Amino acid sequence: MKGTEGTLVGGRYRLDQPIGRGRAGIVWLAFDTMLYRTVAAKTLYLPPDRDPEQAKQLALREGQRATKVTHPSAVAVYDAFSDNGDVWLVMEYVPSRNMADFLAEHGELTPGQAAYLGVALASALSAAHAAGVPHSAVEPGNVLLADDGGVKITDFGFSLPSADPAFRAPEVANGEPATAASDAYSLGATLFTAVEGTPPFGPDGTGEPVVPRRTGPLTGALLKLLRTDPDLRPILTDTIKALQAISKGQQNGFVPPTAPAMPTVPLLPRPPRIPAQAGPTTTAAPRRGRLSSLPRSWTWSLAALVVAAAFALLFAVM
Repeated sequence: MKGTEGTLVGGRYRLDQPIGRGRAGIVWLAFDTMLYRTVAAKTLYLPPDRDPEQAKQLALREGQRATKVTHPSAVAVYDAFSDNGDVWLVMEYVPSRNMADFLAEHGELTPGQAAYLGVALASALSAAHAAGVPHSAVEPGNVLLADDGGVKITDFGFSLPSADPAFRAPEVANGEPATAASDAYSLGATLFTAVEGTPPFGPDGTGEPVVPRRTGPLTGALLKLLRTDPDLRPILTDTIKALQAISKGQQNGFVPPTAPAMPTVPLLPRPPRIPAQAGPTTTAAPRRGRLSSLPRSWTWSLAALVVAAAFALLFAVM
């Protein structure tokens, strides 16, 4: 049984209507009849190639572990239980859209916008790591852009099913368990995609490195997160400081896409190198197009167009 409208699961959560379907399961808008509050209830997919009881017990352990993650930018998990053979998570309800859908509808973000989101996401991940809970599936579909301007990450700590390969760290793709370092890689791939419109190594994570044309002041921070060797990736507290410097002035959160077009500037050629820090802010005329629905107040600086050969060489030696 996967739930039907009006039924109770866990003896207290009334299912009102399905509101989403993701990689991990089906999400319902639900009502907690004990605490009298609206919640989100997710019934998890269990992999068909594993023993059902073992898969259920693993999902329950991961769900119970996720309740330890507490951060304003992490979707809170309130409860995890089994009901009629299904595993359910009860979570904070966040009116929002996920980043993957937002990018598909509105186009890429600016480096400043991505840095602002990155600060929130890295902070939530850092809190989870301190609680002993790696995320294991940081990707645009698990990043929620809340209607009130907040940013939250969901689906902490679930190894079932596997993350999108385009955002999976190389060591995880080779069968190693998720760690704080692998989450850092996935965060870098997520922010790279938000700005460039494509994952750094293509949709399956194994293609040629994509030349960054829009990352500007984010380039150095992203390349550090995307290092092949996990021991060479920065800790997230250092990444947060770098992103805060880049996102300076982004004070209004992720404003829903109803504001006028923001100003932008053309790409300027420069000798191929990784910028060590954000360049100076440049003022330019408004640009029209897919980003016309994003806020005018979010300006950004562009440091360089890194040529393909140099970028590929950087990845080869990392």
